Amino acid sequence: MEVADFLGLLGGLALFLYGMQMMSDGLEDAAGNRMKQILEKLTSNRFLGVLVGAGITAVIQSSSATTVMVVGFVNSGMMKLQQAVWIIMGANIGTTITGQLIALDVGMLAPLFAFLGVALVVFIKMPKVRHIGKILAGLGVLFIGMDMMGAAMAPLQESEAFISLMTQFSNPILGILAGALFTALIQSSSASVGILQTLAVGGLIGFDSAVFVLFGQNIGTCITAVLASIGTNRSARRTTIIHLMFNIIGTIIFTTLCITLPVTDWVGSITPNNPAAQIANMHTIFNIVTTTILLPFGTYLAKIAEKILPEKEEEKQESVIVALNKEFHKGNAKLGFSAVHMDVLRQEIERMIALAQENVKLCYQAVLDSDLELLKKAEETEESIDTLNKEISQYISKILVNNRSDENIAAIEEYFLITGNAERIGDHALNIGGYAEVIKKKSIVFSDAARKELMNMQKITHDAIDYVLHKEDDTTKWLSRIAAMEQKIDDMRSTYREEHLQRMREGKCSEEACVLYSELLTDFERVGDHVLNIGQSYAKIYSKI
Repeated sequence: MEVADFLGLLGGLALFLYGMQMMSDGLEDAAGNRMKQILEKLTSNRFLGVLVGAGITAVIQSSSATTVMVVGFVNSGMMKLQQAVWIIMGANIGTTITGQLIALDVGMLAPLFAFLGVALVVFIKMPKVRHIGKILAGLGVLFIGMDMMGAAMAPLQESEAFISLMTQFSNPILGILAGALFTALIQSSSASVGILQTLAVGGLIGFDSAVFVLFGQNIGTCITAVLASIGTNRSARRTTIIHLMFNIIGTIIFTTLCITLPVTDWVGSITPNNPAAQIANMHTIFNIVTTTILLPFGTYLAKIAEKILPEKEEEKQESVIVALNKEFHKGNAKLGFSAVHMDVLRQEIERMIALAQENVKLCYQAVLDSDLELLKKAEETEESIDTLNKEISQYISKILVNNRSDENIAAIEEYFLITGNAERIGDHALNIGGYAEVIKKKSIVFSDAARKELMNMQKITHDAIDYVLHKEDDTTKWLSRIAAMEQKIDDMRSTYREEHLQRMREGKCSEEACVLYSELLTDFERVGDHVLNIGQSYAKIYSKI
């Protein structure tokens, strides 16, 4: 191979990979939220799960993207690991669509696809049309890249050394290893299968050798996911273990069949004069048959994954946000990520609000009982709130940078405001708890009437937070109820302050108790303000859904 041919090969590979990425991005931009909605509504029905996994992956042409979405839902508790098994099986079937597209040999139309796609992206401003343009441009660039690779590799038909290398892949172990390593290197099974098809079309590798490389490519895409999951939480790693087990079992079954039975000849006879179609058909048959065989044992695969990676006690409380921020740092949270970030944000922010609600109750009790142990517990909870606030803020900034669609930006910005208000509720709760130290140190005693009033304030603020966390179908009515509760908190503060001043005038309480009581009422009132702010932000988010 001459230098010009080698450079042509590299250029063709670059265009092929870039075209596939462009097409995948365009498909994800066009269908990301709908993918999320489909997966959210998924039941535990295994057949439906397989169909959904296959359909989603066929649309976005990336099993990695589907896996990322599934991991996100498993981590956030919206999907069980047992349900994820069916999606993963379906994803393996869906990813074979790229090979089938390549086998159709529409390369002569590639320049037209590329031109139309670029024209739509450059001259049309409508987002949906531009997404379609990106899909068409990606498809055209992909086929142009394949043609370049095919032309660059043509001289290799005369190279005895290269032909000798290719014949080595007739050894199943060598073929599987080569396919796995190459796929792990370029991080795309669809791309590596496409390159294998190009080699086969050029007569550089026979179908009987290509099948073993193909089986290895299925394992290779899992190795990439396994490497990417290092450092993530256990749910993510269990998902990749299931994916790896699926393809290893499939490879063992099909390698055995191809050695002992004329399976290669049977598949090859379907399209005898089309090497690309032969490889695409074997890829599809491999995944359909493996899914059919393993479908009854999906729950066992999940249990095996849980046995291999049992959950550690210290990981049970790890925030989903922390795990996904790690993925951002490693650059692994791109494909498919837009389909889960809104749900992850919602769940983690609700957890933060619930922690703040718990602290209001804890700190109120600490004041009433002068219990410094309760205050210490509240301070630990406040640390968790502050950590969540930090992680959520980082997460929001990163998804705003990586988000390719404008439709969620306004909602994400409202979530950022909700986070700030939840953090302020935690601060006011700790302010309330801090008075317990003063009360204990100075032996301050509140009257029975004051204690009852504080109990009423605590109850209504607790109920207001609880109401925010349980949205009703009628958003207007729901928000009006929150506003009414906030107004009641304001009215109670004014009334109780006057009544306490009257008790002080009558000599029923000390001046220090009066000052502290007034501060406590103010903190409860501020909590109500932040609850109303949260309700208003949620109402804006719900209006856009």
